[in-house]
Amino acid sequence: MNQSYSLPFWLNLLVWVYFGLVIVIDLEHRLILHVTSWAGAALGLVVGIWLHGVPATLLGGAAGYGLMLGMYGLGNVFVRFMSRRRKLGENDAPIEDALGYGDVNLAGVMGLMLGWPGVLAGLVVAILLGGVVSLLYLLTALLFRRYQAFAAIPYGPFLAGAVLYLLYLRVIQL
Repeated sequence: MNQSYSLPFWLNLLVWVYFGLVIVIDLEHRLILHVTSWAGAALGLVVGIWLHGVPATLLGGAAGYGLMLGMYGLGNVFVRFMSRRRKLGENDAPIEDALGYGDVNLAGVMGLMLGWPGVLAGLVVAILLGGVVSLLYLLTALLFRRYQAFAAIPYGPFLAGAVLYLLYLRVIQL
C-alpha cells in the first residue's frame, strides 16, 4: 500500500509546499530559517503521527536530529582542521561550515515525517543524492575550468528530496 494515499489532499499539499519553500530558500540564500524549521516540525508531527503513530514519530525525529547533530559536530572539527592546515592569510577566503544548523533541524523534521526506522533510509538517500550531485558538480566545474576547493553546496534540498522520494516515489515500504 502506498502511504501517500493515506494522507488527505490538504496534508499532501502542505508537505509539497513546505519542502518547495525550504529548497528555494536554501538554494538562493543558503539558509534554513528557524521559523521554517518550527513550521516543519509541526507539519512533521501531524504527518508522522498520521502515518506511523506517536512513538515511531518521536523516535524518528530524535534520531534524525541527533544523527545530523553528530555530523554537524564532525563537520566543524573537519573545518577547523582544514583551516589550520591551510594557514589562511588575510586575503584567503575562509572555509564555510560543512553543515549549517538549519540542516540539523531539517533532519529532525525528516525524522518526524518518516518515523523510525524510516529516518535512517531518509538520511542514506539524502547522503547518496548529495554525493551524486556533488560529483556531477565537480566534474562539470573541472570540465569548464571553474573548480574551486571547498565550494559550498546547500544540503537542504537533498534532505527535502529524500523525504519526498520516500513518502511519494519509494519502492521500499517504510
